[in-house]
Amino acid sequence: MARTRGFRWKGILAFLGALLLPAVVGATDETDDPVVLCVGEYQTPDEGRMQLARFEETYRDSATWEKRAAHLRQEIRKGLGLDPFPARCALNPIRHSRWEGDGYSVENVAFESLPGFYVTGNLYRPLGVEGPYAGIVSPHGHFGDVNGDGGGRFRADMQKRCAAMARMGAVVFAMDMVGWGESTQAPHRDSLALTLQVWNAVRAVDYLLSLGDVDEKRLAITGASGGGTQTFLTAAVDERIDVSAPVVMVSAYFFGGCPCESGLPIHKSPRHETNNTEIAALIAPKPLLIVSDGNDWTRHVPDTEYPHIQRIYNLYGHGDRVAFAHYPDEGHDYGYTKRLPVYRFFATHLALDLSRILNTNQEIDESFVQVRKPDELRVFKNDQVKAMPQAAGREAIEALLKEAQRR
Repeated sequence: MARTRGFRWKGILAFLGALLLPAVVGATDETDDPVVLCVGEYQTPDEGRMQLARFEETYRDSATWEKRAAHLRQEIRKGLGLDPFPARCALNPIRHSRWEGDGYSVENVAFESLPGFYVTGNLYRPLGVEGPYAGIVSPHGHFGDVNGDGGGRFRADMQKRCAAMARMGAVVFAMDMVGWGESTQAPHRDSLALTLQVWNAVRAVDYLLSLGDVDEKRLAITGASGGGTQTFLTAAVDERIDVSAPVVMVSAYFFGGCPCESGLPIHKSPRHETNNTEIAALIAPKPLLIVSDGNDWTRHVPDTEYPHIQRIYNLYGHGDRVAFAHYPDEGHDYGYTKRLPVYRFFATHLALDLSRILNTNQEIDESFVQVRKPDELRVFKNDQVKAMPQAAGREAIEALLKEAQRR
């Protein structure tokens, strides 16, 4: 049985009190030692700093770091139940309701990440820009309803960032978290969602590449909060990701407050120990941007997490490929100011055209984005496609995973 260490942060423990380690494929312990789930505010900021110092003693150059990184990637995949990766089924994509905006288009899209299990979202594409295009996976975090917008991928801030990146010259897939939006086949506050969300993001990369005009050497991922967790976990396990920008999530002491982030032994087992700072760094020496603020668990990024990650990049002589943007007077969001450094970073490292979102004062201006209503962005609606299948249930989804891994 798994054991967890308690929260210190704002009583989040209430919804995890009954959490048990699920029987996800590959998540079993190979020894008699207990599996430890690092949940929420698992340790203090000082303990996080000391833990990073211990980790740093295990490598001295890029070669020894890469040995550690390879081991961590394997253990994370095991903890996720994705070792080996499932066989890739046909995507069987559904696309409809294309709408053209000012310099970008939007379509409603679903595809299968496992046979019969749908990933739902929206595809944003550039208009007036010749390909091939960069590809960006855009997961959302635990950001709820605002004025009836439904939350998640339907929020105005999510639509604005996807549309802006598309207008700059990227093909962007905005995806629902499991159990949010139209992803109704499995529950969200469940550790199985952690496995599925990472696998869904891997398959989202497959989907972008299947379009035929996305450059396989210019692939990125960005999301905030729980979407930030999806960002650095996907970048860690999928070597095709070229640029990563986790927002308001990278921390040495906070491990995610939802089972969809920390409900499986990805951080600690009898064979490994790590934290989200190291996981974010597993993309090194590829470009990495960390965005943080002064009112959540990322408040220490400038003096703790970023210096540690920068030292890893310096082992390669590529300290210029990692950056951070810190907003000490802001809170936990992916707001306008936090989107600005991501646009600039992606413009630099994905060869996007920043000028396409600048106004006459050379300021980044998102006013061209027309925010759509949730019903306009839904895939399964108005009898245009077959109805979304009923909830598959944990046992059925685990069976899909097991069958896919046997292939």
